[in-house]
Amino acid sequence: MKELVLGFLTAFVMVVLATPSLIKVAKLKHLVDEPKEARKVHRRSIPTLGGIMLFAGTIIAYCLWFPSNGEYQFGINYNMFSALKEFKYLVASMFILFFMGIKDDIIGVSPSKKLLIHMFVGSILVLMADIRITGFSGLFGIYDIPLWASIMLSMFTYIVIVNAMNLIDGVDGLAAGAGLIASITFALWFYRTGELTSALLAAGLGGSLLGFLFFNFNPARIFMGDSGSLIIGVTLFVLAVNLVEHDLLTVPLAMKGVSKPVLAMATLAYPLIDTLRVFLVRAARGKSPFAADKNHIHHRLMALGLNHRQIVAVLYSYSILIILLSFMMPHHSPNVSFLIVGGAAAGLAQMLFFIPLRKKIPIDPIADSE
Repeated sequence: MKELVLGFLTAFVMVVLATPSLIKVAKLKHLVDEPKEARKVHRRSIPTLGGIMLFAGTIIAYCLWFPSNGEYQFGINYNMFSALKEFKYLVASMFILFFMGIKDDIIGVSPSKKLLIHMFVGSILVLMADIRITGFSGLFGIYDIPLWASIMLSMFTYIVIVNAMNLIDGVDGLAAGAGLIASITFALWFYRTGELTSALLAAGLGGSLLGFLFFNFNPARIFMGDSGSLIIGVTLFVLAVNLVEHDLLTVPLAMKGVSKPVLAMATLAYPLIDTLRVFLVRAARGKSPFAADKNHIHHRLMALGLNHRQIVAVLYSYSILIILLSFMMPHHSPNVSFLIVGGAAAGLAQMLFFIPLRKKIPIDPIADSE
């Protein structure tokens, strides 16, 4: 537990102390997001390099407190070779995504180049680090899947999670808060199951996000940009896969009945549901799934008259509710849990679009942008 607290505090203090200087430098060098596009909901120039601090806080905390003696909570011995293998490939992947994100935030990166880089990073994590989904623990009646299906599914999952975190970055504090809730959930799960390296990674990300929220909560003084959302996305992908693949032998008795795939999806419910819904709506309208618009859940809440703080409060509560719901059904089969949790997540999100708009609501002048 000591390493987790130290990792969380290291990342938190580093981000809180260093971000004001970053904001000052970004403004002096005019490294800001200009509200030129109609879809953007902020109306002033705001620095976009917050991802620098998220990257630095997470990776420094992870490296500094990474365990070296192989001893884990509850006396469980973990394969340090596997842990070190994951460590080196994850750090390398984070560096690649960080520099791509920084370039995209400053001068832009073409979609084709982004896709190639994501495929490269996905290959590092799935093929070299062997961070992949090998089975569903009985969900849909599936336990093990073939190697080729495991690779394809894991690559697809990586692309979905990373892009989902980028797409929800549309209101001050939304992506950072959703990432914080997810990272705390993962940290607690891995702490309780004795896997310290994954718990430390989640704690480092959580500390960075909490510190960043001091400056990103409405009214935001800085945005995380693509460099930040990519770091959050790749970290949550690794944590989600590790949760799905976690050995049930190390899970406490009270948690053994919780479906690991359902919990992983519930932890990322908001970004996954919002992204799936937006892609389906765009496809139904004959548009590219990647064409930006104002059809996200946070846009709907804005149109219903909520301000930015109210929007994030609603969506934070939604995320926590779905996570708690996934823990409340330890005696149900995975399929029943999936239907209940998935149905609740999709149903609650879609309900917002059946509420009639009474009048056109003016956009709040200060907010983040997708």
